[in-house]
Amino acid sequence: MAGMKMRGRGAVPPIGKMKKGVLKRLMGILFKNYKPLLIIIAVCLVISAITGAIAGLFLNTVYKILRQATIDKTLGISEAWAKIVSTLIILASIYVLGIIANFIFQQLGAILTQRFLKDMRVKMFTKMQRLPIKYFDTHTHGDVMSSYTNDIDAIRQLISQSLPQACSTLITMTALSLVMLYLSVTLFLVVVVGLVAITMVTKTIGKNSAKYFMAQQKSVGEVEGYIEEMMNGQKVVKVFNHEEKSIEKFNSLNDHLFEVSNKANAFSNMLMPIIHNIGNVLYVLVAFIGGGIFIFTNGTGLNVSFSVLFATGSFLTPLEINIVVSFLGMARQFANITGQISNQINSVVMAMAGASRIFDLLDEKEEDDDGYVTLVRAKEDENGNLVETTERTGIWAWRHPHKADGTVTYTRLAGDIRMFDVDFGYVPEHVVLHNVTLYAEPGQKIAFVGATGAGKTTITNLINRFYDIADGKIRYDGININKIKKADLRKSLGIVLQDTCLFTGTVMENIRYGRLDATDEECMDAAKLANAHDFITRLPEGYNTMLTADGANLSQGQRQLIAIARAAVADAPVMIMDEATSSIDTRTELLVQRGTDKLMEGRTVFIIAHRLSTVRNADVIMVLDHGRIIERGTHDELLAKKGSYYALYTGAFELE
Repeated sequence: MAGMKMRGRGAVPPIGKMKKGVLKRLMGILFKNYKPLLIIIAVCLVISAITGAIAGLFLNTVYKILRQATIDKTLGISEAWAKIVSTLIILASIYVLGIIANFIFQQLGAILTQRFLKDMRVKMFTKMQRLPIKYFDTHTHGDVMSSYTNDIDAIRQLISQSLPQACSTLITMTALSLVMLYLSVTLFLVVVVGLVAITMVTKTIGKNSAKYFMAQQKSVGEVEGYIEEMMNGQKVVKVFNHEEKSIEKFNSLNDHLFEVSNKANAFSNMLMPIIHNIGNVLYVLVAFIGGGIFIFTNGTGLNVSFSVLFATGSFLTPLEINIVVSFLGMARQFANITGQISNQINSVVMAMAGASRIFDLLDEKEEDDDGYVTLVRAKEDENGNLVETTERTGIWAWRHPHKADGTVTYTRLAGDIRMFDVDFGYVPEHVVLHNVTLYAEPGQKIAFVGATGAGKTTITNLINRFYDIADGKIRYDGININKIKKADLRKSLGIVLQDTCLFTGTVMENIRYGRLDATDEECMDAAKLANAHDFITRLPEGYNTMLTADGANLSQGQRQLIAIARAAVADAPVMIMDEATSSIDTRTELLVQRGTDKLMEGRTVFIIAHRLSTVRNADVIMVLDHGRIIERGTHDELLAKKGSYYALYTGAFELE
């Protein structure tokens, strides 16, 4: 729970602005990576949409055939029947084509959606591995997880349903508009009036609905982040009787989620009934105006029709009853599909909000790494010079290319670390370390002691380059660590943290995490070195025992021993022990101390400890206070000074 900060809700971005940028980027990714699939889907979508819009034309054709056979008597019954059958066969064929196109569209759409989501999750996870530690210190884990679940699901809804339906609806509306213009411009203008009314209502209500749906998406991430935080800290919550406060905070977040969700759905649920009723009014208007023209003009020619223009060269024609009947069906269909677009607004807005959060993650600045010095295996040639090799010689060297003259030099990895006048702050306005200068020669044990917050762990974070210094210099074997590639730098460092982290997998796999190419025998030797072998062999399946939930089936001390074994198998020349024995009882600590003494032999070791008994044999002990080194020396030298270390040490004895 410490170090976690909730994202602020902040202001909701302007609807139009966010839609435009995010949707354009989303479409850009789709067209860039899945263009062939999209072309096939688009063709099938157009065919499917058009086949659903041309029924009115065929209805009009059938009516004309019947009129010619019954009223005008220009066609015989058998001839009329043959024409009707052929017309219906053509219509049926078109519908079959539409069904096939729709089937292909649905199948390819599902493939496209799942492939896109899979690739997006890969991008997100890959990006997450490249982000600096700072990102995870300032974002709750639950909020990040919400991007993988809620935000991804919102995009799935957009790609699989909302966008295809919106495109299909637009194509259908275009086709219907052309058909209606072809039959009657007069009645089409009535439909346009209804469309304008629907558009105004959608814009007014949809704007408010969109605002709250975006707020809902953000609030979901905050709620999930808090739940995840409380689950991880449940023991702490109970120990300090914090249940009521936790419930109070959860209720506050949950109430906010309820408020924005309630308002979002209130506006959303209001939209469809209004549009449906506008559609009903439009239906009545078309019937009233069309029927009125037909009755009161008695076919004298008040219909403007492109269909007759093409046949007779005249715009003004009688408004026949078949045109009114066709328009009634098309007006109802037009209103319904317009409502479908309106109904997708909420899904689109939620997807845009989700995509915006995902793009925020993908746009985060990656961990800077402009290093060019790498770590390679090496051996000595006949002249005693280091040369690069693929053999496992036990010798590592820094491969240092020099840009000025193109030469390459090799420096043996020894573990010599020096800091010169280092200043650092996690935020610029708050400096944590002040003018820190120290050196650690190969094989030395350097211990840091001091009160909590003095800067002990911060120093080791800088050696790992989890954070970069604000001022000063850090050299590793004489090389500025800013020139060393971070992956190679960290490969040369073994670390045991105070907060152990075990992954889902066997005990053997968790130890091997320190060096993935380690053999089973090497992992067992590391466990023996850390005095973890005995308890591991007593587990139900020994080294093959499955660990879950961060090793919940082990004691805290056992988890720490496995972490030490993991560091041992890494066999790094520099070790960082950050309160490595803090979770181990005194008896076990003595056993582990013997193992870690062997582990530390020939290595540069940085020890962070509150138990001063664990640092007595350190070569140098440095006492920190508020980010400054105020004392340094051996155990005996510092006791003789009777300064801060003496006060800490004697205080520890008094406590004991």
